[in-house]
Amino acid sequence: MSGPFRLDGRRALVTGANTGIGRAIAVSLAAQGARVTCAGRRSTAQTVDAIRARGGEAEELLLDLSDPMAARDVFADAGYTILVNNAGIIRRADSVDFTEADWDEVMDVNMKALFFTCQAFGREVIARGQGGSVVNIASLLSFQGGIRVPSYTASKHGVAGITRILCNEWAAHGINVNAIAPGYIATNNTEALRDDPDRSRAILDRIPAGRWGNPEDIGGTAAFLCSAAAAYVNGAVINVDGGWLAR
Repeated sequence: MSGPFRLDGRRALVTGANTGIGRAIAVSLAAQGARVTCAGRRSTAQTVDAIRARGGEAEELLLDLSDPMAARDVFADAGYTILVNNAGIIRRADSVDFTEADWDEVMDVNMKALFFTCQAFGREVIARGQGGSVVNIASLLSFQGGIRVPSYTASKHGVAGITRILCNEWAAHGINVNAIAPGYIATNNTEALRDDPDRSRAILDRIPAGRWGNPEDIGGTAAFLCSAAAAYVNGAVINVDGGWLAR
């Protein structure tokens, strides 16, 4: 089967692919025909197994992005044309109490590693002259301030900026660079919020769709952005939030 949404013959790398949004993205790309490398600092074997069980192609790669340069040698002569930067961490504390260590750890993974992973991918793809797709995972806090997550907010604003500058520099090379800003998605990271009846109700009351998002909602959007159907989408930060930001 062929069509503008298919990814047959493409090779993709998805970081943070062991659970949640990263797993859903990897599964969605594979469902459209991509061969997916599922990268994570912990084993992504369950994601690989889920893809193979559906007839897709996948392998795992241990990649600890607390070292911002960890991916510098991953792309050389490997044939990747898709990169999804999903890996990220968060630290919570009042801004008056926030530590330098927590600031640096978040910025290193969420922004510095993301940029240098993009750089390594871009160098290889530009040298081949083949074109490709980059999808960065931003956040609603790319648009808002949040509370008690200063380094996370700063990093996700930075992800939006990196997405735009790489679009400006790489679009002429046939590389589409976009970002997705997920809303409130039902993952392990939001379990505490969903288990708090008052907090969960306050969140749902603001979401026009009236439900928490599913990781698959993000997976489908990522697959679209990597496909020929999104050939003229570049430099966008697409919020997938059930209408949260429209409220």
